[in-house]
Amino acid sequence: MDHCLARHPIPTLPSPRLPSLQKPHNFSSKTALKLPTKPRAFAVIASAGASHCEPTPSSSLNSPLEPRSLPGRFLSTVLQNHRQLFHTAVADELRLLADDRDGALSRMLLSAGSDEACLHRRVAQLKEHECQIAIEDVMFMLIFYKFSEIKVTLVPRLSRCIYNGRLEIWPSKDWELESYHSLEILEMVKEHVTTVTGLRADSSVTDNWATTKITRLMLGRVYVASILYGYFLKSASLRHRLEQSLASVNQDLRLGHKPPLQFQELCPYGLTSLLFGRISSMQCVSTNQEVKHGSLKCYVMGFDPETLQRCAKLRSKEAVSLIENHSHALFGDEKTGLVETDEVILTSFSSLKRLVLEAVAFGTFLWDTEEYIDTVYKLKENN
Repeated sequence: MDHCLARHPIPTLPSPRLPSLQKPHNFSSKTALKLPTKPRAFAVIASAGASHCEPTPSSSLNSPLEPRSLPGRFLSTVLQNHRQLFHTAVADELRLLADDRDGALSRMLLSAGSDEACLHRRVAQLKEHECQIAIEDVMFMLIFYKFSEIKVTLVPRLSRCIYNGRLEIWPSKDWELESYHSLEILEMVKEHVTTVTGLRADSSVTDNWATTKITRLMLGRVYVASILYGYFLKSASLRHRLEQSLASVNQDLRLGHKPPLQFQELCPYGLTSLLFGRISSMQCVSTNQEVKHGSLKCYVMGFDPETLQRCAKLRSKEAVSLIENHSHALFGDEKTGLVETDEVILTSFSSLKRLVLEAVAFGTFLWDTEEYIDTVYKLKENN
């Protein structure tokens, strides 16, 4: 197959709600809970030769990004050894982090004008920085959990999976990564894969295993663009579903029928703020009938540039930082730590597809994670 990634320009994109948690118990990294000291390691899904992708001794999750905070490391241990308590532990940690940050801010405000004002201001700044790192770790662990639910482990650091300049990721896990999406979203995901790799949905096995060359820098850009695309699809699909529901209600009202659902029931994903906050200035691009029966693809194609940017924009600064840190950990060279290198990597189109599908799922899960965390711990708005 005579494919060339350079022939397919990467689309330029502007710079997930988890199941409800049980009532939290007194269970956190600050308690005296005794956990096993040697957590089980998850299986490795990438392979590029004997032992080249084996987990390192310090990598309990075998993921590219390691937790940097105590809450992050604690949740990592809980996930591996007490999975049934993971959501309870997350809720507990989020509450503690919110209390810590709010407490430091309150003390700073109360000390205004006193001799200790400077000290409390500095303490509040340090606490804010500490909590941001912890929240990013919590975000990542929630995303990691969502991947584990579909039996997919994140690709480990690529420098450990490249042998003699060649990268291969096996097994591909295409079905698992695609199974999470609805049919109409999956159609758009497959078109995205074709756009960024040149690999058609009906490609043969020979086509999938054909090789191509790509720089490490370009591979990182493809991955980040795909994260943003997955995030955008989640945002746009929920907005589309909500408008379909509202169009149906409006039609029933015009016909004199009692609405079948209350508005609160039409917003099971906490979309009230999305409708009246983030997209309140948007204009509906179609009539009610078109919205009610139109496909997601047609709906998105009707977006004007401003609406497109609003749906694709990351809502929190924590999400921006997490994507940056995760992509750097995944694509950064283990020796130099650099991502922006001219190193050329030989890989198969199947491996490229695996990375793109993972990134799209990562963006989808990130949207859900932001939505959930923001109900407990107020995230910083990404202006």
